Amino acid sequence: MENHKRLVIKIGSSSLTNSQGLLDEVRMAALTKAIAALIEEGWQPVLVSSGAVAAGLGHLGWSRAHLTMPERQAAAAVGQGLLMEKYNELFIQQHIKVGQVLLTKEDLADRKRYLNARNTLHVLLDRGVLPIVNENDTVAFAEIRFGDNDTLSALVAGLVDAELLIILTDIDGLYSGDPRKDPAARLIPVVQQIDEEILRIAGDSGSPVGTGGMRTKLAAARIAARSGLRTVVASAQEPAIIQRIAAGEQVGTSFEPAANSLRSRKQWIAFNSIARGTLLIDQGAVKAITVDNKSLLAVGVKQVRGNFPTGSVVAVADEQGNELAKGITNLSAADLRLVIKKPRRGLEVINRDWLVCERSFLTCH
Repeated sequence: MENHKRLVIKIGSSSLTNSQGLLDEVRMAALTKAIAALIEEGWQPVLVSSGAVAAGLGHLGWSRAHLTMPERQAAAAVGQGLLMEKYNELFIQQHIKVGQVLLTKEDLADRKRYLNARNTLHVLLDRGVLPIVNENDTVAFAEIRFGDNDTLSALVAGLVDAELLIILTDIDGLYSGDPRKDPAARLIPVVQQIDEEILRIAGDSGSPVGTGGMRTKLAAARIAARSGLRTVVASAQEPAIIQRIAAGEQVGTSFEPAANSLRSRKQWIAFNSIARGTLLIDQGAVKAITVDNKSLLAVGVKQVRGNFPTGSVVAVADEQGNELAKGITNLSAADLRLVIKKPRRGLEVINRDWLVCERSFLTCH
């Protein structure tokens, strides 16, 4: 089978709609031509596209202000059809078939559904179909929402084993300050690691139609970096910019991959799974899992919170409750409570291959 390079392109609502909130066909046409050019160059792209809610609101003539969740979901139901109809029309002109993939956080939190989504995306790409991904806003609710498509795009990049994530937005990249207010603000071309200083200079969303600001893009870049891929945040003003980025040109802000990247299984544990309980561990166990890269043994578990069966994802925290890691437990909560009363030496609760640090990516592999 021919080996293709894969990348994920995320574009936000404000880059797809005009001042009236309607889909901007000129912008969308430019984007489809740029993606077609990438395919000609041997790339297998995935498009993560916002715009369903914004398009629905514009079409229905509703105001975004004070929207209830059912109204937002109704707008998404109308807008998603309009969005895909327009994409299909424009990509057909480029002789490209498209497939719609709507996901919720709950889909990716369930291991079987995660693997089903992964398999579907891989088949679409291998058969020359462009996947167009969006959050399923019609059924998602607050507790199971990604919150923004920046995060979704990073998770999808891990799903398809992409090597590059491009986030197109209404700003050129990450600046040292807010360029709309500070004339001395400068574009930061490369970020090796997203630390507290980088987080501090990130501002909030400046667009009335989007849900993500620069902080959500940093969160996405952090997930992507830990998944072993580079993220570039750049302006959506000229969609052809994606060709320059794919060619390696320095455009926007590039967030480099982490030195210690996670395998696919650990990506799921770290970024997609939902913990069903919590294990509180002593200081010896803290050192074992965060510094020595060892498995979690029963002798280090001091308390079990929640009720869960064998094979569940659980959070691992120190005795003060500071969450350190997530992993898949070999024992149920009931069995663990019995075991920790008289722990058998060497009994493994979570194998290191199923344990991933959630807070400090520098010390847990």
